[in-house]
Amino acid sequence: MKSPRVRTTVIGGVAALVLAVAGLAAVTLGAAGQTSSRSAAHVAAASKAELTAKARTALTRYLSQSQPRAQLVTPGGANQNAKASGASAVESFNWSGYADTSTAGAFTAVSATWRQPATVCSPEQRLTAFWVGLDGFDNETVEQLGTLSYCFEGQPFYFSWWEMFPGASVTVGSTVQPGDLISASVNRSGTNYTLTLVDATTPGNSFATVQSCTTCENDSAEWIAERPAFATTGITPLSFFRSWNVTHASQTSNGVQGSIGSGPSPTQITIIDSTATYPLDTVSGLLRGGSSFKAHWLNSY
Repeated sequence: MKSPRVRTTVIGGVAALVLAVAGLAAVTLGAAGQTSSRSAAHVAAASKAELTAKARTALTRYLSQSQPRAQLVTPGGANQNAKASGASAVESFNWSGYADTSTAGAFTAVSATWRQPATVCSPEQRLTAFWVGLDGFDNETVEQLGTLSYCFEGQPFYFSWWEMFPGASVTVGSTVQPGDLISASVNRSGTNYTLTLVDATTPGNSFATVQSCTTCENDSAEWIAERPAFATTGITPLSFFRSWNVTHASQTSNGVQGSIGSGPSPTQITIIDSTATYPLDTVSGLLRGGSSFKAHWLNSY
């Protein structure tokens, strides 16, 4: 009777050992799985960072040829939304939104707030710049800043940026996300311009810079969604944005701060295709006392 008990004990010990080994293997496999997941996440983050850097380089090269002043087409006199808000109306190949115009030296500030629109990309490179600024409506300089929606290699990228044209565009933050709350302003004192952008959602994209311009005319203020035009390659397709809602839009002209609608000569601008046949977006009349409007995407080119 002793032998069976011994055999049972031995078998039980082997079984326990097998279970212990199995448990150790499970722990080892679990740790390996966690390591593998961390490695995959690290690789994905590295790949995203590499692609973002590649997109930034391509964008910088792209924008080095940009011609940001408005390419106006013809008066759009039939636009009842513009008339109802007291604004005149024009069409442009590359701009949409609003501009206020006056005599040289009239404007000292412009600002607005918006939520960064999301874009949906195809394999085609597309680009939309959302910005506020001074000049460019009827002269050769533009002092501007805002955000960019860029479709590169089929993926969306978002940047904050500024430009003192004809100087080069400068991209700053590369972590702007759809829905980020953006506030942007240009303030002029003499020949010095303070360009300030605040991304209240992702602060790393925020910046402030002081620049100088002795030839800027300061005869217009703008709130614009733009498909950039280039000297050698034409106009880029307008990236999808569904709706760009501009709020708290203000300008200071002749020493008086007010809304777009209270400015010297508010003008609604609708972007139109390169054949001047159909609009690429619609722009609403001025809302909330002239300090707000909406632009809705219709087509890319």
